[in-house]
Amino acid sequence: MSDPLGPQLRRRHLLLASALTLVACGKPADPQATLEAAVQRLQDALEAKDADAVLDLLDAKFRAQDELDREWARKTMALMFLRYRQVKVIAVTSSSRVDPASDRIGRTEAQVLVTGAQGLIPERASPYALQLEWWREGTDWKLRDLRWE
Repeated sequence: MSDPLGPQLRRRHLLLASALTLVACGKPADPQATLEAAVQRLQDALEAKDADAVLDLLDAKFRAQDELDREWARKTMALMFLRYRQVKVIAVTSSSRVDPASDRIGRTEAQVLVTGAQGLIPERASPYALQLEWWREGTDWKLRDLRWE
C-alpha cells in the first residue's frame, strides 16, 4: 500500500514536529509569564466555583491574614459557592512581578470587586485591596500568603 502523504511530505511533517518539540523543551518557562498565568488561573477557578483548582494553587504553607489556613479557604469557598450561583472577581487593577532578589518569589497587588449573585443582579459586591505572595516550585507558582484590606 502506498503512503498517502508521500515520503517528502512525511519527512517535512517529521522535521517540523521535531523542531517544535525542541523549541518547546529547550526554552525554560518565563517566570513572569507563568506568574501572570497563575494569577489568571486563580481568578478563573474562583469564577468557575472550582474549589479543587483553587486549592491546587495554594501552597502547603498557605496563610491568609497571618492566621487563616487552607482549611479556612476550603470552608469559605464552600459557603460562598453554595450561597451564590454566580461569583465574579473583577480586577480593577492588577500588577504582578517576580522578586528581583529571588526568581522563586512573586508578588501580586490588585484592587478587586468580588460579587455574588443568584440571578443577573449581584446581591453582594465587596471591594478589596489584595496583596498576594507566590512561591515558585519548579515552573509552578503556589499562593503562599494572602492579605486584604
